[in-house]
Amino acid sequence: MPSMNDLVRQHTALGDSDLEWLHLLVSEWQLLSDLSFADLVLWVPTRDGTRYVSVAQMRPNTGPTSYQDDMVGHLVPRGRRPMLDAALDEGRIVREGDPEWREEVPVRVESIPVRREGRVLGVIARNTNLLTVRTPSRLELTYLQSASDLAQMIAAGSFPFPNQQVDMDASPRVGDGLIRLDAEGIVQYASPNALSAYHRLGLAADLVGHHLGKTTAELAPSRGPVDEALAKVASGWAPREFEIESPDGVIQLRAIPLKPKGTRVGSLVLLRDVTELRRRERELITKDATIREIHHRVKNNLQTVAALLRLQARRIESDRGREALEEAVRRVGSIAIVHETLSQNLDERVEFDEIADRVLAMVAEISPGKVVGRRTGRFGILDAEVATPLSMVLTEILQNALEHGFREGDRGTVEVSAVRGGSTKEARLLVTVQDDGIGLPEGFDPHRSGNLGLQIVRTLVEGELGGTFDMVRAPERGTQVVLDIPVVPHK
Repeated sequence: MPSMNDLVRQHTALGDSDLEWLHLLVSEWQLLSDLSFADLVLWVPTRDGTRYVSVAQMRPNTGPTSYQDDMVGHLVPRGRRPMLDAALDEGRIVREGDPEWREEVPVRVESIPVRREGRVLGVIARNTNLLTVRTPSRLELTYLQSASDLAQMIAAGSFPFPNQQVDMDASPRVGDGLIRLDAEGIVQYASPNALSAYHRLGLAADLVGHHLGKTTAELAPSRGPVDEALAKVASGWAPREFEIESPDGVIQLRAIPLKPKGTRVGSLVLLRDVTELRRRERELITKDATIREIHHRVKNNLQTVAALLRLQARRIESDRGREALEEAVRRVGSIAIVHETLSQNLDERVEFDEIADRVLAMVAEISPGKVVGRRTGRFGILDAEVATPLSMVLTEILQNALEHGFREGDRGTVEVSAVRGGSTKEARLLVTVQDDGIGLPEGFDPHRSGNLGLQIVRTLVEGELGGTFDMVRAPERGTQVVLDIPVVPHK
């Protein structure tokens, strides 16, 4: 299905600012659709004025749809739908005409001009399925009256509100709870869900007949001068979103002033009980903080272990024993780097490029100034289950290259390259570590070597990471180690 941007730019003469206004309207018009119990289709005249193109469509959450098919992208010639012509040419809401029949369903059609800065950009066709029409309740009458007010505001160019982009996924919807206020902020109608939400805040009486701003300020915890601002916002004087929190609940509100003829006649307040949602968010924040603190403490403990091993190494006279402890220090240090990175993140994922660079710098301390390490390519973001063993593998391979790939006093380079590929579900990471040292001895088999470091690499790559590991002579000189591992954790 083509996007609204594509359709408008391909078929119409509207500019970018007009298109932005249509986007703002479409971000808000679920409200009009739900209040009207009707489908909405936005028609815009084509560049030559001979046709209309439908650029957006909305179905109601509060009633049956009038369109089973998607209408976006349809083109109709001017004259086929006289109500669209009248609304566009005369700039008024058109309700004349008998119901249309679509697949044995009677549909009432209305046309609402979309005005911006005195110009009519297009027309909203409002289509109401009449098959289930019954005597309307007080709630439905309130919905329809509010929809009528919003339609007049759209036709006048005063809705949607400029610079008031709303996240409809997070904002209250019509079905969550609705309150209709008069021009003085007195509640004329409160839906059952809205009343339940205020009962959650501690209201013991009915809302109808009470000043919503004052009532809301009284229910909210005392905040001094803020209470006056809260009372004004809750009275619907300006298009705002806000939350009210009491010891027993949290209510999210959205105020929409109604000015169908340029003068404020009242307000619409949508509200939703978000008590449980905010409670879960706080739990997640607490959990995230706890996890980060755990990673921080693990990192500190590992650094303490590394310091003890380093202290012990200084007291050992045996060169082999001292080298073994120094290798252990680097292994512990590589794990500590991962936990330090995890302690700074909100999830169990890390940017591994930083870790790889730090491991390179740490291992390069073995031969300062003689062998230079560098990284090419990107590891990208990895899960902790992959990052921790991979950091140890990288440490072992680099340590092995620096200790056994060069003679004393040699100068050279060790390069780590990373390439990610494959599909999203089967993404893989290809890591190559290559040096320009003396190369492998004749007959060397890395899969049968008794070297502790290579045993650790084989175990981690093939066992924990579910990948493959190989060590061969480099094409020109030195040694090349190739790792091929899945990016997702191996189960």
